[in-house]
Amino acid sequence: MFSFPPNFLWGAATAAQQVEGQNFNNDWWDWEQVPGHIHGGDSSRVACDWWNGRYREDFDRAQSLGHNAHRLSVEWSRIEPSEGKWEDAVIARYREMLIALRERNIEPFVTLVHYTHPRWFMARGGWLSDESPRLMERYAAHMVETLGDLCHFWMTLNEPNLYMVLNYVWKGRPPGTGSITQAVHVARNMMLAHYRAYAAVHHAQSGAQVSLAHQWRWISPANPQSLLDRAVAWQSNYLTNEMFLRTLTDGKMPFPLGRGEKIGDGKMPLDYFAINYYFENRVAFDVTRPGSLFARQLPSTWLDGTPYASFDEAGNLNPSALYELLKRLARFQLPIYITESGTFEIGYDNQSPYLIAHLEALHRAQQDGADVRGYFWWTLTDNFEWDQGYWLRFGLYHLDVESQARTKRPVADVYARIIRENGVADELVEQFRG
Repeated sequence: MFSFPPNFLWGAATAAQQVEGQNFNNDWWDWEQVPGHIHGGDSSRVACDWWNGRYREDFDRAQSLGHNAHRLSVEWSRIEPSEGKWEDAVIARYREMLIALRERNIEPFVTLVHYTHPRWFMARGGWLSDESPRLMERYAAHMVETLGDLCHFWMTLNEPNLYMVLNYVWKGRPPGTGSITQAVHVARNMMLAHYRAYAAVHHAQSGAQVSLAHQWRWISPANPQSLLDRAVAWQSNYLTNEMFLRTLTDGKMPFPLGRGEKIGDGKMPLDYFAINYYFENRVAFDVTRPGSLFARQLPSTWLDGTPYASFDEAGNLNPSALYELLKRLARFQLPIYITESGTFEIGYDNQSPYLIAHLEALHRAQQDGADVRGYFWWTLTDNFEWDQGYWLRFGLYHLDVESQARTKRPVADVYARIIRENGVADELVEQFRG
């Protein structure tokens, strides 16, 4: 058996638009209504029905599996439906959710913006507007003032790197328009917003732990011997990972976000690393793809190298890349939480092998000095997976959207045993390796 440190946090992660239902006042709801935007013509609709109270039974499920932490987000468009107007009843509902977690001895990690934005914010230009950092700062301050007695782990933004790429380069998510120049400007404003929100949270709450959730895509050249493949891999890695890491750790705006100018007081605006890790991506040079800076992603493969995915965002399942990432982050001497990790079901229990393999990599990194303090599986129940609708199923529990019935998957029991034993037994490694 390999074991984890005492007080290690085990949980699952969710996001408001994906689980609450009835989120009608944001950019994603409007996007969902356009034919062709969502797989199968679906929309979030009722989602997992949390807004009507089903979060309680899902929190009971999390508690029954032994979870001692849960990551969730609050929905800005509910809280501030028009600029400067705060909905106290909505905030009270979120307080009820956080109290419900506390009553079950589950530590909440709250994300302030998880991909969705109020209509009024987007009408002002969204993250293209240079007013956006100030608006985010004000929102963050209000959230800590109203929820801070129930939460001290905060994430300002979820995956600004992917938001930049998916929404403004690939244009496959709202607003569905943009350019590389606009994408860079969006990223710059999101990073400035994080700096300002970080300061606002700490001003309002002593002892706050604040971060930004970054999905780290480990990017490798398709052919390591090819100079062109290596070049596009380096470029892709810089723009989706290194550029953001340097902004956070150096306290300066690197090219192309800026020219090295200091941000705020120049100190690192992170109390911990919040890392979302799913896949490794292998890319090749492709002269026909100037819109993606000549990078073409290779088809996805399973742990044994066989093909497994049928949507563009997936990558190769490579736990060794998680190990290398954690080792790289260890040099900054900050606590690390894996705030999302998981894979989708493909007709049999492929999720348990993924879980075991990635926990092996995580444990190995801990043994080599990485201060990893928690792991959050994506996700607790199947939910609305953005442009993929409901066909992509990551949950520990299967969800029937129409009946709202939940059915436990095999991976849930495997995860529960790992949590109960705070480690992975040798027999589980043997059973699920590869």
